[in-house]
Amino acid sequence: MYAILDIETTGGKYNEEGITEIAIYKFDGHQVVDQFISLVNPERDIQPFVVNLTGINNNMLRNAPKFYEVAKRIVEITEDCILVAHNAQFDYRILGTEFRRLGFEFIRPSLCTVELAKDLIPDQPSYSLGKLVRSLGIPVTDRHRASGDALATVKLFKMLLDKDTSKSIIQQSIRLNAKHQLEPRHLDILEELPSVTGVYYIHNANGDIVYIGKSNNIKKRVNQHFTNTNQKSKKIQAQVSSVTYEATGSELVALLKESEEIKRIKPIFNRAMRRTVFTHALYGFFDDKGYINLKIDVADLRKNPITTFTNRESGKSFVNKVIEEYRLCQKLAGLYKTKTSCFNYDLKTCDGACIGKEPVESYNKRVEALILKNSYRNKNMVIIDRGRDIDERSAILIENGMFRGLGFFNLNYQITNIEVLESIITPMQNNRDTQHIIQSYLRKNKQVKQIYFD
Repeated sequence: MYAILDIETTGGKYNEEGITEIAIYKFDGHQVVDQFISLVNPERDIQPFVVNLTGINNNMLRNAPKFYEVAKRIVEITEDCILVAHNAQFDYRILGTEFRRLGFEFIRPSLCTVELAKDLIPDQPSYSLGKLVRSLGIPVTDRHRASGDALATVKLFKMLLDKDTSKSIIQQSIRLNAKHQLEPRHLDILEELPSVTGVYYIHNANGDIVYIGKSNNIKKRVNQHFTNTNQKSKKIQAQVSSVTYEATGSELVALLKESEEIKRIKPIFNRAMRRTVFTHALYGFFDDKGYINLKIDVADLRKNPITTFTNRESGKSFVNKVIEEYRLCQKLAGLYKTKTSCFNYDLKTCDGACIGKEPVESYNKRVEALILKNSYRNKNMVIIDRGRDIDERSAILIENGMFRGLGFFNLNYQITNIEVLESIITPMQNNRDTQHIIQSYLRKNKQVKQIYFD
């Protein structure tokens, strides 16, 4: 018996996705004998590109059942079945992730129709589901929706069964997906770790630090290192002897400490993070009419950016938001190439700086407000964030636009001036990465308290 399925997700970071729609057809090798189709409330936002691809948006899922409400039905319909999916590794991983969030280990043998099709129908120009079924004359409706894609996979699988006359490839292709058993020493390490925000250090038998990470839940994150099957995780599992940690309370403090410690210690499994954590930046310049223009460009260490981004797309997304927030011109913000007026001018949401209609002074005043808010160049400020305990807060000190360090203080301890603040601060390195970490964190966490001083 087979359970042929397709899953649509929110998109996002690896293992942080949520299911938005699931379709499962129970297939006995001849016909569908049962089915389950449902939207699912993922309890997190859907990425915009996914909305465009699937047509599923957050409003559609507001009243949909949450995963825990459909989990029992999924277990029942897939019981004693081989899971079948197009790119089965993805669907199986997503299902496994959702069940692990509920504390349940979901284990089923699986088959991938991509792998089977490559063996049984070689030399196809593409093995993506849409192109493959179209080339084979298999009808598909509701492309990029779970039900339509799962039904197309049913028809494709039926054709593959017909082509595999000896049934040998089907038998050989079954992936048993055996449960990854944690070793006793890994369990002992996890037992000692807390579920708090902070930085953790993975040590080998000699006590050397081989990996440094940060997490909002240290125990959960280290458990992922011990259960993941990628190459880096396997190396960590083989070498780990102990894990130490430093609670920070604040995610920003954890990010700053992690960045500094990786640069200082250079653990063997942190090679990627030794490099700069941002690739693009927002720059400002005056055009020949005196207007301040903005531009997202590759980060240049010789220039002074307004703020920085991990990639070009996040930079463009930021600029789109500030265009609306500060009523800026798309053309002068670098997002609309034209020799005449920008598109927003026709919509009356741009005041005409693109064609010289708005006075330079009034336009530049709004751009300067944007720069002032999103750059701490030449600023003296302290960022107040969570502490390690309920009666504690963390403080991140910026002087003359330079990150000086961080510390913790009790709520009963009044910070009345810069001298008092400096007495509790542990000095840390100021560099482009720390600037990016702080600016990025403040963009995403607008509720964080910032105090300015002379």
